Amino acid sequence: MSLTLKPANTCAFDQLSLGEVMLRLDPGEGRIRTAREFKVWEGGGEYNTSRGLRKCFGLKTAVATAFVDNEVGHLVEDFIMQGGVATDFIQWREDDGIGRTVRNGLNFTERGFGVRGAVGNPDRGNTAASQLKPGDFDWEHIFGKLGVRWFHSGGIFAALSATTAALTVEAVKAAKKHGTMISYDLNYRPSLWKTIGGLKKAQEINREIAQYVDVMIGNEEDFTASLGFEVKGVDHSLSHIETDAFKGMIETAVKEFPNFKVAATTLRQVISATVNDWSAILWHDGMFYESRQYAGLEILDRVGGGDSFASGLQFGFLQFNDPQKAVDYGAAHGALASTTPGDTSMATRKEVEKQISGGGARVVR
Repeated sequence: MSLTLKPANTCAFDQLSLGEVMLRLDPGEGRIRTAREFKVWEGGGEYNTSRGLRKCFGLKTAVATAFVDNEVGHLVEDFIMQGGVATDFIQWREDDGIGRTVRNGLNFTERGFGVRGAVGNPDRGNTAASQLKPGDFDWEHIFGKLGVRWFHSGGIFAALSATTAALTVEAVKAAKKHGTMISYDLNYRPSLWKTIGGLKKAQEINREIAQYVDVMIGNEEDFTASLGFEVKGVDHSLSHIETDAFKGMIETAVKEFPNFKVAATTLRQVISATVNDWSAILWHDGMFYESRQYAGLEILDRVGGGDSFASGLQFGFLQFNDPQKAVDYGAAHGALASTTPGDTSMATRKEVEKQISGGGARVVR
């Protein structure tokens, strides 16, 4: 009832993520189309997990990515350093002056409110991270000599280009060879795949990567779109459809991918952009584990909530090697991350554990 994890004292890093980190431009309570000023943050689906593990849970983490060597690139680097994530594996590309050949990614994101949903407007074509390719990182040195307990990547990075997909495959093969636990967040985004082969290509790439994954993260849509699974015999009129669908999906998936040791997802019912019902479920070793229900969770900024779930899940295994604690820490961390602005978590471990124990929102003095 546990995972085989490398001892912390044999590894330089508890966790390493591979992905793109963008500069997020946030109009606050306003709209992108009418904004006159933006607050800036860093964010990226894969990196956000490393940031949460380091800043909230105190583990040693790093990110493998790339930036253009200019002021914007170094601004994002500065955010990463403030978050305590190691920058050892950041690669720098020469600035051509105007971004003709390579650039840094931007992500304009508005939070939404009430009936108006959150909106993401990424501007990430031809970025330094999207041009990463096999051979750019010395995985033998990273996984073999330095040592990493947990490696995380996802379907967003794999979708950026043919070379990032190939790099992800190279990375998971190397991690598997050296006994590093591998997690992958399917994170299906139709907009990322539509000009590079669509659904068929998404399934081809993700199914190849899935062969090496130990911990697969994704909701019903992710498993259906990214891996091609369908669930039959589910009553879609039921309020608990997502739970039933996920359980059916996993029972199908683990038969085809017996390498999956864990599968997990958040369960989110969107009442409005600012009120969600929130919980999580995790499968491990033939059993399902469920978190507490966060009914009527009030949302300030939903972007990054799923990444904070993945971060807390990883902590639950790395610290306790316990599936129930993993889903509990993941759900609580994701819920708290939804109450603060920006992609990344601003929560503390004590706050997460307070939520797990059923703590409320009374003033803390």
